[in-house]
Amino acid sequence: MAATPQNPTAAPRRKVSRHRGEGQWAVGHFTPLNGNEQFKKDDDGLNVRTRIETIYSKRGFDSIDPNDLRGRMRWWGLYTQRKPGIDGGKTAILEPEELDDKYFMLRVRIDGGRLTTEQLRVIGEVSQEFARGTADITDRQNIQLHWIRIEDVPEIWERLEAVGLSTTEACGDTPRVILGSPVAGIAEDEIIDGTPAIDEIHRRILGNKDFSNLPRKFKTAVSGSPLLDVAHEINDVAFVGVNHPEHGPGFDLWVGGGLSTNPKIGQRLGAWVPLDEVADVHVGVLSIFRDYGYRRLRTRARLKFLVADWGIEKFRQVLEDEYLKRKLVDGPAPDQPVARWRDHVGVHRQKDGRFYVGFAPRVGRVDGTTLTKIAEVAAAHGSGRLRTTVEQKMIVLDVEEGQVESLVEGLEALDLTVKPSPFRRGTMACTGIEYCKLAIVETKARGASLIDELERRIPEFDEPITINLNGCPNACARIQVADIGLKGQLVLNSQGEQVEGFQVHLGGALGLEAGFGRKVRGLKVTSDELPDYVERVLKRFQAEREAGERFATWAARASEEALS
Repeated sequence: MAATPQNPTAAPRRKVSRHRGEGQWAVGHFTPLNGNEQFKKDDDGLNVRTRIETIYSKRGFDSIDPNDLRGRMRWWGLYTQRKPGIDGGKTAILEPEELDDKYFMLRVRIDGGRLTTEQLRVIGEVSQEFARGTADITDRQNIQLHWIRIEDVPEIWERLEAVGLSTTEACGDTPRVILGSPVAGIAEDEIIDGTPAIDEIHRRILGNKDFSNLPRKFKTAVSGSPLLDVAHEINDVAFVGVNHPEHGPGFDLWVGGGLSTNPKIGQRLGAWVPLDEVADVHVGVLSIFRDYGYRRLRTRARLKFLVADWGIEKFRQVLEDEYLKRKLVDGPAPDQPVARWRDHVGVHRQKDGRFYVGFAPRVGRVDGTTLTKIAEVAAAHGSGRLRTTVEQKMIVLDVEEGQVESLVEGLEALDLTVKPSPFRRGTMACTGIEYCKLAIVETKARGASLIDELERRIPEFDEPITINLNGCPNACARIQVADIGLKGQLVLNSQGEQVEGFQVHLGGALGLEAGFGRKVRGLKVTSDELPDYVERVLKRFQAEREAGERFATWAARASEEALS
């Protein structure tokens, strides 16, 4: 009997708990459980293009519906950028409309990192005419522009699409850009060329309303390079080149990778996928995410959470039984990559005897004028093909041997070095507080100045090292898997004042020894102290390392004192 005012001694009734649905469509949970799911149900994000072209571009920023402004416009690569002058301490406390500037970031989608010199020239011209000359190469092979007015978007689309470029589903709860090896089809050591698979995936999913309402973003990587050059470990789905002992070249299937505030390394399904079946398997994994992905909480809406809850065996079984309707072939894991750098920087021979030349901008930051000049230099020395990489670098393809030296000179004249220091080669930065509404600290200029300081202070340092700066906890710059990962936050300086700074992660890595960096208790540095700190820890590494020891290995065993 339950306790009541009339019978206070009766045993209390056990509270009946009810499992809250996760918003999984496949189990009948179609009722939108948050505002994002509601606006997606109200109208597909792909439909906003018509309103941009016919209403918003003609009536201006103030005419934009809020659900389009902060939601559906992402389906076409548009994010409102941060209003200038708002410090990082206000990032989490201001309302979206207080953070919004009346300008946009526009992300140009570059699947497989593949560009022509004509396409790059057009991006450079758009930057100069409509984006105040801004341009950033991202760590997902895209190019982002800033200061875009809504009034100019239709003309920008027209110019981009005239040369085969797109911003379709570059952002939003969609299948994002498909990462691909930047040397696909040309590298001497390539296991298999994934280009046909990327093209077929692109054909099937881009702009397809069957896949334009996902629980969250969905990231894909395809590479047949033995260098493992697309950060496959941190994508929702990845196809990694392997040689099957019976079936020959194909791909090892990985699922469930991702970083942000709850990072997870992707897991192998143990399945070998032939080239002509990659798109089928991709659509199967994508469909599992659409149908079974969690839609109740945005913080748990990535595929990695479903994979963690189900486990690999169940995931593979559902993929095979419900979506592919056949069994996958068991297959081997990738071999350990032989090279420490995976960015293709430098001069390398192609399998046809010509050369490709990779070069390093500073932390991905370029500008429209530089992009048009890169296009001119590349067109004069190559076949008209370029690539972007997942390390914020670029590559010119198909250079005849007699043209290599001249090309290198032309790039160096643009401050785009083919032989960068380890610091310039290994330092990456996200957009930061300059434009990003989520950011707490500045990153791009800080990263560039850090490179200069380290080159001056430790010119003899010649080990591969990755230093990744992120303006907030969301890890767009992959801080957890860097040798030195720097997560932006506000910290106290020696005078007790709140200033921009970073929490430090040490010893993260990608590759078959992938893992997350170590956080030393209480280890935070101000932005001004950053060069001193990095110099100090790298010199300790030099002094204490064993022969051939990588920074990540040393950082895992070093004392907290050595890392402070």
